Order: sequence, then structure tokens, then C-alpha cells
Amino acid sequence: MRVAAIDVGTNSVKLRVAERVDGGWRTLVDRVVVTRLGEGVAESGRLGEEPIRRTVAAVARLAAKARREGAEAIVAVGTAGLRQAANADELLEAVRVRAGVEVEVISGAEEARLSYLAATSVLEVGEGRLGVFETGGGSSQFTFGDESFSLKLGAVAITERFGLDRAVDEATVAAAREAITAELGALDGRPLDVLVGIGGNVTTLASVQLGLAPYDPARVRGIELTGAEIDRQLELYRTLDAEARRPIRGLQPERAEVILAGACLVRTVLSKLGRDSLTVSDQGLRHGVLLDRFGAS
Repeated sequence: MRVAAIDVGTNSVKLRVAERVDGGWRTLVDRVVVTRLGEGVAESGRLGEEPIRRTVAAVARLAAKARREGAEAIVAVGTAGLRQAANADELLEAVRVRAGVEVEVISGAEEARLSYLAATSVLEVGEGRLGVFETGGGSSQFTFGDESFSLKLGAVAITERFGLDRAVDEATVAAAREAITAELGALDGRPLDVLVGIGGNVTTLASVQLGLAPYDPARVRGIELTGAEIDRQLELYRTLDAEARRPIRGLQPERAEVILAGACLVRTVLSKLGRDSLTVSDQGLRHGVLLDRFGAS
């Protein structure tokens, strides 16, 4: 049996095609296309024509790839960009017509639950107090024990608000982190034994730490990402504009615009939780969707 899961996110569209094997799923295709669907949504409340066009085209290409790989079913979910935009139906209808795919817009709490499922499916997290978080393009998801929730706090809006796609001074980064901190009150008073981070921001920071070219999910899985390493990368990105960031080894070039905001988000979550480091999971929402809809084994 071969199946596919597509995650239509605020910053990127992600595909996983997998085949059922003894004891689980074997990945056949895992792709990410950065489309910046949420560009301008924080200000206007609507998806722009060009971001819609880019995203519909990406979903159509990825769905076609899944079918060529023999996927018998394709499940697609939409996240914060589609939850927040007043005209989300325009994209959903365009995807339905052009790609033959029905995109289910899931709640923030459901996104957090599925992300937690993905992360814990591949990491040995022990029996202690566990927290799992994802800082995405349009929102951030958290799970602590049996509590899952989402905050309207993402890298795309932070980038636009503070101009973090450009080289900026230290005061600008400090202001961005202060604004992020103000939105993270729900993290207060949560002692943890293990903190796991997932999603494109976290895995990109890990990939840059390792200098991966090309990206290798097996190498980032389970590594420790420290606050000191994130601080190092923050300073690197702060001094460069997006074009100058693109050649950095380990950085997906299309993430150059939002990586400084993503690093600010991840670092501030660590600080708010009083942690010095996190454990990286290479598994994200699309993996959780596949496990939830088609079974773990």
C-alpha cells in the first residue's frame, strides 16, 4: 500500500509518499516547496493572488508526483495561513479543480496533536515530562502531556513586522524577541525533562549546525540543538540580507527570508521554558497525518 500526505502550510507545501512495510512506513518521496502562502496575510487578512497561484501550482505538482509514485490515496491538510485568511476558500477550490485534492483545514490544537504524534513516533523520549513544539510560518504549536494548543505566532508575520528578511541591528532582533515573549505566556510554569522541536525552522537550524548539503533527515533526527548554537546563527543571519544568506551551507535557499524570524522564535521558546537545548525531530505534520489516517503499522 502506498499513500501520500500533503501539508499546505503558511510558508511551504510539504509532501510525503510512503509505502507500508513490516512494522511501519517506508518513505519514498519527501519534498518541500516554499510558496510563502501567508505573505501579507497578517496585514490584510487575505491571501494574495500570487501566493495563491504559487501554492496551487505546488500542490498540483506534488499531487501529480504522488500519483506517479503509485499513491492510492492522498490526504491534504491546511494550517494557519488557511485558518486565518478570509478568502481561504479561493485556494481550496483552486486546488480541488487543478490538483484533484481536497484540503482539510485543521484546527491549531489538531495540528499540535498530529505533530506530537509524528515526533514521538521516531524518538525515544523516556518517561519524564515531555514537551513538543513547532514554530511554523503562521502559527506555533505546543503539546505538554495531554494538553495541545496553538498560538497565532509564526515566522512569516514576524519577518514582515520587523523586516527580518534584511540585515538588521541588535535592537531590532531584541524587539522581535520581546514581542514573541509577550505572546508566550502560556509557556510559563511548565517544568520539563525533555523538549522536542519539530518543523522547518528547527530542522533548518540543525541542518546549518551540521553543514548539510544536501539535507539529510536521518542526520538531524535526535541531535541536540543548543541555545548557544541558535545564538550563533541568530548573529549570522542578523548581519546578512536574504540574498547573502542563501549560500550558507545547510540552509534551504528559499528559507533565507524567514530563517532569522524562525531562529528568534525557537530561541525565545527555549528561554521561556528555561531550557538550554532541545532535541530535534525530523518528523513533522505530514508524517503525523499519515500515521493518524492510515495507521502506524
